Amino acid sequence: MTEELGTPLLRAPAVAVSGGIAVLAAELEAQGVGVERIDWRPPAAAAADLERLAAAGGEVAAANREALSRMSTARPVVLGIASAADAIGLERGCFLHAGPPVAWEAMCGPMRGAIAGAAVLEGIADEPERALRDAAAGRYELAPCHEHLAVGPMAGVISPSMPVWIVESSEHGNRAHCTLNEGLGRVLRYGAYDAGVIERLRWIERSLAPILAEALARLSEPLDLRAIGAQAVEMGDELHNRNRAGTSLLLRALAPALVASERPSGDLSAAVRFIASNDHFFLNLSMAMAKATADAAAGIEGSSVVTAMARNGTDFGIRLSGTGETWFTGPAGRVEGLYFPGYGDADANPDLGDSAITETVGLGGFAMGAAPAIVRFVGGDSELALATTRSMYDIACGESEAFRVPALGFRGTPLGIDAREVVHTGLLPQINTGIAHREPGVGQIGAGLVTPPMEAFAAAVGALAGRGPARGEAA
Repeated sequence: MTEELGTPLLRAPAVAVSGGIAVLAAELEAQGVGVERIDWRPPAAAAADLERLAAAGGEVAAANREALSRMSTARPVVLGIASAADAIGLERGCFLHAGPPVAWEAMCGPMRGAIAGAAVLEGIADEPERALRDAAAGRYELAPCHEHLAVGPMAGVISPSMPVWIVESSEHGNRAHCTLNEGLGRVLRYGAYDAGVIERLRWIERSLAPILAEALARLSEPLDLRAIGAQAVEMGDELHNRNRAGTSLLLRALAPALVASERPSGDLSAAVRFIASNDHFFLNLSMAMAKATADAAAGIEGSSVVTAMARNGTDFGIRLSGTGETWFTGPAGRVEGLYFPGYGDADANPDLGDSAITETVGLGGFAMGAAPAIVRFVGGDSELALATTRSMYDIACGESEAFRVPALGFRGTPLGIDAREVVHTGLLPQINTGIAHREPGVGQIGAGLVTPPMEAFAAAVGALAGRGPARGEAA
């Protein structure tokens, strides 16, 4: 979020449940938030699963060390920009969306609106109402971004003609993709599909993307996202809800190549103004960087490290390194935080978007201690930001070598969420995120903190322990 959207107002006092993390609970109490302290005990089935995994503790620990090593050595770089059709083979009539799989009947308003707008953009529907009818009739193919090497913010809809960043871990060779951030206000990712939204998307495809692609090609070496991200975190970003430094560093890195362009000066000026006016422009690159990092650790037998967290506005899903492409899900939560003037709980959609991939690699809520200014938008104060980061070390396998928190003596952010520790401690990953209006097209109405459903982690641990769906099946 940015100041241009206005200052959010705090709604009625929230009541939080703390699973035994004394520092975080005490900080919430100091802010006047009611805290219910509970003595967490895993359910009987989960306790049995943890015992089975403990019996194979050496193998799990070795697998997790390998996962952590792969995440730590991942070096995501930008290879270029291409259409989703060319980059990931997306075919006409296929639309990707955020989160785990979801049927049209269960899909939230913003996601339906985004699919309708994308269908108009692709020219397969002449109006949004026709697109909505066609989608309800099953005429479109819908699939999660994560299942096509991609991620998308909020509704996360990607269609074939949309340009995407092509990001690759130079160390491991795996790729990730994300669209270009379309700016603030009425945008497709929040379900808006009016003429202005479509016009902006076509400008991104026909003008902005080619300009940036040419600039990337002029660089002497690929854009190093980990290096930019590391600098941005030390400058006060956490690279989920705050990307001001990241966007500035990106524009600085591209500036020499942009000024060397032979394109019309008006086109170049419009491109630079668009990026400079949108503090969230780097978010989409941050997400692709995070996916390339997390995917480098996927597929390690026995590993309990979380490689994806994603929400579709109905369900929250996670994946583990050791359980392949299986999704483990629970209901998407309600974000607790600050609302823009005129909005409240009744207006909010449940948690939405693929952007929680940032927390999966030690950014976002896990790096809040490095971004004290974020509390102006999600609530609390700088001590809460530090307490949140400190608490996440209890469920992490290690610490990031790239992203460091100045206020903690440049300690690395918590890296590698261990699903076993989540279930064992009852401490859920903290995610800071935007709040979308439940109706298509209204946009962002606030921001705050949210946690995943515990049942997703319990199911994942059960599958890893040999109980539950087999590898590759839906949970």
